[in-house]
Amino acid sequence: MKLQIILMASAIGLMGFATPSVAQRGKGAGDPEPSALGIQHNAPNAGSKYKDLHFGIVKEVSKDGLVLTKTDNGDDKTLKFSKKTKFILDGKDSIIESVHLGDKVWVAIDEDKKTGDLIAHRVFAGVFLMPSD
Repeated sequence: MKLQIILMASAIGLMGFATPSVAQRGKGAGDPEPSALGIQHNAPNAGSKYKDLHFGIVKEVSKDGLVLTKTDNGDDKTLKFSKKTKFILDGKDSIIESVHLGDKVWVAIDEDKKTGDLIAHRVFAGVFLMPSD
């Protein structure tokens, strides 16, 4: 009976239950953050690809730009288009005519240093996955 208990305790220890937690061993600068379930992830989360994009609903659209409402900061944003502005619909290259009033869009924005205008660099609509560029 004692032998069975010793073998069971050894098996539990080998399965990782006896390893120190992050709090017990100290957190180093390179250690990944544990999730709510205590699982550690080294890979960046999906949201990190989209952190520089701004969300809004198209309130106005023209060949020169668009106005977004219900943006991430709550204010309407007026954006201008440049010759380099790219439109992406459902993950594929598209054209300005694919953007309609009421569309939910994500926009990569650059600020014109001379004028302070907000320039839409890329406009994403529909279902998409961010390119890995």
